[in-house]
Amino acid sequence: MPGTDDRLRRLRITLTAFFALDGFVFAGWVVRIPAIKQQTGASAGTLGLALLGVSAGAVVTMMLTGRLCRRYGSHPVTVVCSVLLSLSVALPPLTHSALSLGLVLLLFGAAYGGLNVAFNSAAVDLIAALRRPIMPSFHAAFSLGGMTGAGLGGLVAGSLSPTRHLLGLTLIGLLVTAVAGRALLRCEVPVPAAEQPSDTAPRRLDTRTRRMVAVFGLIALCTAYGEGAMADWGALHLRQDLDASPGVAAAGYTCFALAMTAGRASGTRLLERLGRSRTVVFGGGTAAIGMLLGSLAPSVWATLIGFAVTGLGLANLFPVAVDRAGALAGPSGVATASTFGYGGMLLGPPAIGFLAEWTSLPTALTSVAVLAAVATVIGVTTG
Repeated sequence: MPGTDDRLRRLRITLTAFFALDGFVFAGWVVRIPAIKQQTGASAGTLGLALLGVSAGAVVTMMLTGRLCRRYGSHPVTVVCSVLLSLSVALPPLTHSALSLGLVLLLFGAAYGGLNVAFNSAAVDLIAALRRPIMPSFHAAFSLGGMTGAGLGGLVAGSLSPTRHLLGLTLIGLLVTAVAGRALLRCEVPVPAAEQPSDTAPRRLDTRTRRMVAVFGLIALCTAYGEGAMADWGALHLRQDLDASPGVAAAGYTCFALAMTAGRASGTRLLERLGRSRTVVFGGGTAAIGMLLGSLAPSVWATLIGFAVTGLGLANLFPVAVDRAGALAGPSGVATASTFGYGGMLLGPPAIGFLAEWTSLPTALTSVAVLAAVATVIGVTTG
């Protein structure tokens, strides 16, 4: 029906706004970490412990958010978590110790993790109604929001204090939430035409379904491990091992992020052409080859190309994993896959560090290729 198509289109636009806002706010916080470190007087070690508050808050909250989405619906939970995220991002500049910063970041991480589960759950419902694999387009909006937030943060860092900058993010976040949230709350949760009302009731998952959700969670973990490793260690590899200039070293992650955004923007067409299993196989294989090049190549430009290829390969693995887990088990499936993913992002940077101490940084970075290959094998076996 034309009216139904218009309603689903409006819902897609609204959810895209929330994905973009999430990336925008989070990136705006990340670029001010150096200034917050100076303000709190934290050492590198204590700052690292404080920053774990983001991941800890997110992981702890994700499973709870899945249950809240089942009880109250993903749309209201999305709006509430977006408000909390917007408010909590203004708190870090008000802290003056690593302990208080860590406690504040627990709240920020809880809101961030809850929002991710809620809007991904809403996206899974929309995908089922549209019968199109559009999840990568939402994650492309998140990536674009993140790049915009990081770029804007870099521009205003010299003229605005962290307090004013992050308070500005709060105001922008609340404004976007007020507009998009009002539209989202007016949208009914879409139900596929072929689905009977009784099918929407909460159901006990059988063992096979739980295992499949865990498998897709493992794919999310492999992907997020690579993202975390690239964010924290890519520039250092270029600078330390290949003697790249600081500007070129910083461009390493930019190449990765731009390629990932481009891959997600074209992900829907790729999924429609190849299907989910072959997309995972193709993406994992591409990322494995790209990371082997990026970690072991003797030249800067070959490494940059390798980082870009890795970004293209990893781009759609996480969206596919969350989509399939949500289709199998609803919000609890999204929560499980997201928790696995955050576990991978939390595990990646320190694992690379330990491996680099035992061997070397280039060798340690090949672990990203190994896990991408694991995702490829999973794609083959689940196809």
